[in-house]
Amino acid sequence: MAFVMLELRSLSKSFGGLLATADVSLAVPEGRIVSLIGPNGAGKTTLFAIASGFLTPDSGSIHFLGQDVTGLPPHEICRLGLVRTFQVVKPFAEQSVRENILVGAHLRRAGHRDAAEKADEVAELVGMTGRMDDLAGSLTIAGRKRLELAKALATEPKLLLLDEVMAGLNPTEIEEIIPVIHRLRDSGLTIMLIEHVMQAVMKLSEYTWVLNQGRLIAEGSPQQIARDPAVIEAYLGHGLAARIEAENRANA
Repeated sequence: MAFVMLELRSLSKSFGGLLATADVSLAVPEGRIVSLIGPNGAGKTTLFAIASGFLTPDSGSIHFLGQDVTGLPPHEICRLGLVRTFQVVKPFAEQSVRENILVGAHLRRAGHRDAAEKADEVAELVGMTGRMDDLAGSLTIAGRKRLELAKALATEPKLLLLDEVMAGLNPTEIEEIIPVIHRLRDSGLTIMLIEHVMQAVMKLSEYTWVLNQGRLIAEGSPQQIARDPAVIEAYLGHGLAARIEAENRANA
């Protein structure tokens, strides 16, 4: 059995009278790419925010690498090795790509030369070597998504939570970033992603949880999830589910 890196135990969170997550439990194994899917407003980003310390749960607990991290601030959780990206990317627009990545690199590398070497390494990994001197504000959406990923990687995480890293990308850009994420996993990084692009979920994820109205309604392989009647009704719809099934048969 794989070592469990992140365990969420019975997490609940409300905002006023709105229940965002309700008694959610899941365990993320080491060395895997897993995913969290569901309709808009299902509570996915709230769950990431709780796991990474940006929100405190009303009840339940978060355990990372066997340690209870419930209530720890984000910078302490980041230093332990659990890092998230954000759905709405906001780089330091007036700074260069290099300077943006250095912000993350300095978490563990105090010396400028050491941090710069890490920034160069990360830039090569995500395909941004040729853009290091460009202003972050000049990047396309695809470029900003890669920069968001690079900034997170520069902190040298053990577990990376990717919040819709492919949102806003065209099909070609999606196909280009999928192998990048595979390489990250192959390098030893554990990845959990929130994603609406089912093409990417099917190609990347080894295990999937489905949230709807703050509650887990299904879990399993993406292929199993795509055939689950509750998931089809709440999220996929019959048309998309049929297309996914046809693609699975074609690729079998």
